Amino acid sequence: MMGLSTFVVYAIAALAEIAGCFAIWAWWRLGASAAWLIPGAASLIAFGWVLAQTDAAFAGRAFAAYGGVYIISSVLWMWLAEGAAARPVGSSGRSGLPCGYDPHSAGPPGAIS
Repeated sequence: MMGLSTFVVYAIAALAEIAGCFAIWAWWRLGASAAWLIPGAASLIAFGWVLAQTDAAFAGRAFAAYGGVYIISSVLWMWLAEGAAARPVGSSGRSGLPCGYDPHSAGPPGAIS
């Protein structure tokens, strides 16, 4: 995806991943037609292809950087597509998550030297 910024590539990847996962959710949990699985699978394939277009030297770096964009995109999807607002529960660590940092994964203080 030459010419697109990394952020735009990650945003497109996030939309494709969330749409694909939502299609499966709609079929499995909401009783939507199994026909939803066809565009859902296509969307998840597109997600993998789009994410692989980044200039990162290592897949892990691309995935880690993408994680922050995915979290923001997921919250936006919840608000805009599903009409649900985020709950304040667990908000203490939420501010670092868009940066790819999860303070809850670090363990107790002093555990990491």
